[in-house]
Amino acid sequence: MDAEEDLGLFGPGSVTWKVHSEPILIVAGLRSLYLQALHPRAVAGVAQNSNFRSDAWGRLVRTSTYVATTIYGTTAQARAAGERIRKRHARMRAVDPRTGDEFRIDEPDLLRWVHVAEVESFVTTARRAGLALTGDEVDAYYTEQRRVAALIGLDPVTVPGTAAEVEEYYREIRPELRMTRDAAETGFFLTAPPLPWKLSLPWRLTLNLGPPRFAYLGLAGAAFGLLPPWARRMYGSPGLPTTDLSAALTVRTLRLALNAVPRRFVEGPIYQAAMARAARHAPVAAARD
Repeated sequence: MDAEEDLGLFGPGSVTWKVHSEPILIVAGLRSLYLQALHPRAVAGVAQNSNFRSDAWGRLVRTSTYVATTIYGTTAQARAAGERIRKRHARMRAVDPRTGDEFRIDEPDLLRWVHVAEVESFVTTARRAGLALTGDEVDAYYTEQRRVAALIGLDPVTVPGTAAEVEEYYREIRPELRMTRDAAETGFFLTAPPLPWKLSLPWRLTLNLGPPRFAYLGLAGAAFGLLPPWARRMYGSPGLPTTDLSAALTVRTLRLALNAVPRRFVEGPIYQAAMARAARHAPVAAARD
C-alpha cells in the first residue's frame, strides 16, 4: 500500500484510535509503570538495564514516541519500531535478586506482563476519566492491541484479548507479584522524580516545591489511585473505595481541562501525520465505494 494511504495497524474506525486520542493517557502511562514494578523480574530487568533514574524524561519521551508510532504510524513505521525494541531486548540480561538466576529481558512471560499492564492501564484510565466505551468496545480494544504485542515478539493468541481474559490473567499472576526493594525504589522515584531542568530552575531556592512539582504530584497521585486495590495494598496503601472515587474525580476534571486546550498543543507530529493520511484516505475510500 502507498504510504500516503497506509493508516497503520489500526485506523479511524478502531477503538484503539478512539482511546489513544485522549491526552489523559499521560496518567495511564504512569499508572502502568507503578503496576509493572510489582513484578520482581520485570522491575529487576529495568533496574539493571535502564538509565531511567538519570534520564527519566528522555526515557518518557522515547517510550511515548514508541507508543505513538505503533498506534498512529504507518505499518512500516510500526514494524520498524517493534524490530528495534526486539533487537534491543534480545541483547539484555538481568539477575533475579531472589534466586541469583540470570534471565533474558525478552522472556515471553515478562513481555506479556508489561503489555497487559500497559494496555489495561490505557483503557481503564480512559474509562475512569469519562470516555464512553461499551463492554464490546473494551474487548475490541484488547483484541486490537494483540497486534502491538506481536510487534515485540509475542504470539498474539497467548495475549489476553478481552476484559474477562485480562481479569483472569491478573488472578493467575498475582501470586508472582510482590513488593521488592526495586519496586519500592521505583515507586518512590515515579512519585517524586527530578523535574526537567527548565521547569525546576525557577524553584531551586524552594527545594523545587513550586507549581510544576505540585502539578506532577497531582498526576502521580491520580495514577496511583487508579491502580487496582490489590496493587495499592502491595505498596502499603489501603485499597479503599474512597481512593478510587478521588482518583476518578481527579482524572475526569483533568480530562475536561485537557479537552479545553486547543488540539494543536496536545497533538504530537505522529498523530498529526496519521490524521492527515486519514483525511486523504477518506475521499479515496468514498470514491471506491
